[in-house]
Amino acid sequence: MIRPVLTEIGIFLIPFAVYAVFLIATRSGVLAKSSWPLPLIAKLVLGALLLVVVSFVLLAHFSGAPPNSTYVPAHIENGKLVPGVEK
Repeated sequence: MIRPVLTEIGIFLIPFAVYAVFLIATRSGVLAKSSWPLPLIAKLVLGALLLVVVSFVLLAHFSGAPPNSTYVPAHIENGKLVPGVEK
């Protein structure tokens, strides 16, 4: 459960990281308050939220079992562990 949460946090941080790399490339002060005005932070937050929503939609649409499939969980059969499968 922690991996999807960390993935979404990473996706949220992408716009901020790209802007920080831009500031480093232009030799501006990354930690200077003037490099991070409030309207710019608001735009970065909106872009980050948009990326997160798009990733949730893509995750919901393209992951998981195919329609009308049945998952058979892992079980022991004839003394051997059989992994879970989708039928």
